[in-house]
Amino acid sequence: MVRKHSFLGALALGVAAVTVTTACSSTEPAAQNPELSERGTTMTTVTPSRQDLTSNVSLAAQVAMNPVFGVAAPVDGEVRFFDIADTPGTPTIATRVANIWNDNGATPVDIPPNSAFAGRLVEESGNVATGTPIVSARLGGYAIVAPIDGDQAYEISDALASVEAQIKNGPGPFPCTVLGTIAALPAGTIPEPEEESQPEGDGSEEGITDQVDGEELDGGAGAGDGLPQPLGLQASEATPLQVVCTVPDDVRLINGAAATLELVSEQVTDALVVPVEAVAGAQGRGRVDVLNADGERQTVDVELGLSDGEVIEVLSGLEGDETLAVPGPNIPPGEDLGPADGEGEGEDLTEGEEPQP
Repeated sequence: MVRKHSFLGALALGVAAVTVTTACSSTEPAAQNPELSERGTTMTTVTPSRQDLTSNVSLAAQVAMNPVFGVAAPVDGEVRFFDIADTPGTPTIATRVANIWNDNGATPVDIPPNSAFAGRLVEESGNVATGTPIVSARLGGYAIVAPIDGDQAYEISDALASVEAQIKNGPGPFPCTVLGTIAALPAGTIPEPEEESQPEGDGSEEGITDQVDGEELDGGAGAGDGLPQPLGLQASEATPLQVVCTVPDDVRLINGAAATLELVSEQVTDALVVPVEAVAGAQGRGRVDVLNADGERQTVDVELGLSDGEVIEVLSGLEGDETLAVPGPNIPPGEDLGPADGEGEGEDLTEGEEPQP
């Protein structure tokens, strides 16, 4: 019996020893901190592809009542104005306001329906170029108006054929028909009335008069302030570069509501494109990094075209079967030229420390 107890006691001690040994030998793996890749390391690659490309321009706009817009000369030539009849309200049909005369004869200039004559912008018998605003008109009703920065003018002038509007928290998108020209307009004036002493027919195209409560208005800038002038006989105010467009009849507009105009500035079919991240440069000329079979980079100059913000058209410099590094080439910062002669010599300043006099 004594031997049996001794054996059991020894077995228990052995199990305990094994348990302790096992507990001491269990350890957690050491944490591994990933290292950052060196600058310029190729993270991914892309190959050029082909697709149709459209470039859009977005403008912040607002719903406006009775906005003024300009009507431009459709051809080069000499402008001859018509006398505009004094009619109340806003015409519902187009109004002919002038002819442009040149070697090909007369080319008419009309104000669109639902708009009224608001002032001449050039002199009678003056020579004008195509696109020159010659009269201002005032729309009778609501429209969407978007101001334009000067540096956007040429891009937007080519995009007026396709315009869509979206009212903030309202209807849209829907097509928006552009009225007149986007050019900035000077203050338009109504021509001076004829002098009674003038021979009949002299200056017949020079004057237009109006009477309100027996008082004759000369139609100059600011003339008739406070008087209930008909819409067509008000002098127009100066306007900046802006787009004025009208909406379909079934779209409900609220004066002052915020809106956005989307203009299609350019379209290209079957363009060779690459992601913008693969290109250094955004307009005209740029550079890409082409990877060879060993993964080495070779920087190549490319000619760039249209971009939609995600991809950019490559006009020349690539065949289309290359493998490109993303991100593209890294343009090194310019060299530090140091202080000018005689400045800062012998000074060693820490960041944030100002030099002492």
